[in-house]
Amino acid sequence: MNALANPLVDQRCYNHPAREAVVRCPECRRFYCRECVVEHLGRMICAACVAEAATKEAHRERFHAIRWTFFGAGGFLLVWLIFYYLGVMLARVPSEFFRVT
Repeated sequence: MNALANPLVDQRCYNHPAREAVVRCPECRRFYCRECVVEHLGRMICAACVAEAATKEAHRERFHAIRWTFFGAGGFLLVWLIFYYLGVMLARVPSEFFRVT
């Protein structure tokens, strides 16, 4: 019989076949006992899916840190170029322009 058609009462824990399942993980769709699941963001999820979510979150945070580092460096370079060329432009103004007559 199909596992999706069986009610939760007839299911066994994926990790402990001798135990009854109490919840189905919404991520991997497997059945687990009370010891194999944790509450994460208001849902009961198996430990493997929580670890995978934590790994994805760590990669996402690392990507955001690298992205903001490049944005900061690019912003600094842009500001430096603006002030550099403004200084070059002001240095090319003839000195007669500043004389008071």
